[in-house]
Amino acid sequence: MTGRATEGGDQPVSPFGARILGPADQDPDRLRLRIQLLLTGALTSINVIGSAVVFTISNFVVPSEPPTTATKVALAIAVPTYVLVAAVVGVGWGTASTLRSLRWATTDTEPTEAERTRALRVPMQLTAMQLTLWLIGTVVFTSLIWAVQPARAVNTAVTVTMGAVVAAGIAYLSVEFALRPLSARALAGSTATHPRSLGVGQRMVVFWAVGTGVPVVGLMVAGLLALVDDETTLHELAIVTIVAGGLILVTSLVITLLTVRAIVAPIMSVRNAMRAVEAGDLDADVVVYDGTELGMLQSGFNLMANGLRERERIRDLFGRHVGHDVAAAAALDTGEIELGGEATIASVLFIDLLGSTAYATAHGPVDVVAMLNRFFAVVVDEVDRNGGLVNKFIGDAALAIFGEPVRKNDHAASALTAARAMCARLTEEVPEVGFGIGVATGMVVAGNVGHEQRYEYTVIGDAVNSAARLTDLAKQETGQLLAMWHTVEVASSRGDPEAAHWQRHGATVLRGRTEETALAVPKG
Repeated sequence: MTGRATEGGDQPVSPFGARILGPADQDPDRLRLRIQLLLTGALTSINVIGSAVVFTISNFVVPSEPPTTATKVALAIAVPTYVLVAAVVGVGWGTASTLRSLRWATTDTEPTEAERTRALRVPMQLTAMQLTLWLIGTVVFTSLIWAVQPARAVNTAVTVTMGAVVAAGIAYLSVEFALRPLSARALAGSTATHPRSLGVGQRMVVFWAVGTGVPVVGLMVAGLLALVDDETTLHELAIVTIVAGGLILVTSLVITLLTVRAIVAPIMSVRNAMRAVEAGDLDADVVVYDGTELGMLQSGFNLMANGLRERERIRDLFGRHVGHDVAAAAALDTGEIELGGEATIASVLFIDLLGSTAYATAHGPVDVVAMLNRFFAVVVDEVDRNGGLVNKFIGDAALAIFGEPVRKNDHAASALTAARAMCARLTEEVPEVGFGIGVATGMVVAGNVGHEQRYEYTVIGDAVNSAARLTDLAKQETGQLLAMWHTVEVASSRGDPEAAHWQRHGATVLRGRTEETALAVPKG
């Protein structure tokens, strides 16, 4: 998992949606420290936010009689004590238990399926722990207030309960955010077909309840208490409404922002990876760190990218076997494969080694294969450079076509240019064996030959036979290269300067023909 996608194709972005979470391949010790700091900061901040919500609701929202001196003294002692104890328990126990259950991730070992499942449940467990501590606080403070000032007991129960729910909602989002690197390691290599945690729809309902539903219920309770309290004035009710409305707006905004960030980050990671693929980077992937349907989307992209890489590899191998032009033409053909061919004018280059049998007798198999690879490397390089297709390798010989399957008007000149360059390079780069090169232009039939389940693209016809005959004759020539004069004439008729490099070299009757064929060799 590399997370190499970039934002807009320019700046690299964090694989987890936030730079504070670090890179995907961070050191286990650094990851442990990072997670510990993030969890400590998140859980501490959550208790502070919850306490602020309780203070605001208790003093400005829920109508009740002013606190007595005894109540103030009791709260002055109980609140700091309990908050400190709850913070120590929540932060210490929560962080320690989390890192203990996720030790496999911070020691860089492969987790079992049970460890993966426990890792993805950690956010819910820490949220449940926070909610439990707050609910215990609700019972403690309500009982305390009931003992010293019963009239404020309802106020206390309502306010602390609302703070508990808000704190729990923020806790879930914050903890899930902090644990993304560990979730990514738990989800690495998995292909989940269902959410591993709360689904997106369930999340939206829960967070609506936390950010909007519970505060609105609190406002309704405040209004109900104001109705039954004959001493509540219109001015006090207006203050209650304004403060409660503002609290609802702030709370719902915080929950919404955190929820949006949790949903948008995985989508953005997929979008950036898709841009990378669109730009041609098939190695782009996405770090899967979300256990919901969004994680399935991330995993699905990786499966798609793997399929594209595999298809590209197969296409490359196919192209190496049959030629990239033939492979491209086959890929564009959306219909059924048709056997048979099409008659056309093309140029053919045939090359065959001279003395390869003697060389193989005097050298070992490794040396023979190395020599053949150097020989064919020159052949393929020059044919490709001049827009031809090496149609097949035949032992120590090769057949190349110019003008098919991609039609080109300068096929004759291209074949002649490739032959001259090949001849010069082979003389220098593969001097231990001789060769013969023949070039011919004429009618050929190009197409698929074989069976529907196993076929190959090839060319047959007079030009192929002539090139093979010329190759045998070229082995007796000093320059080891012969071409039909007709090929030079075709190149000259199209105004190609390649024709100027050739001269006539007599004529001969090729085997299988009754008329003489005019020959050509390179000048000099």
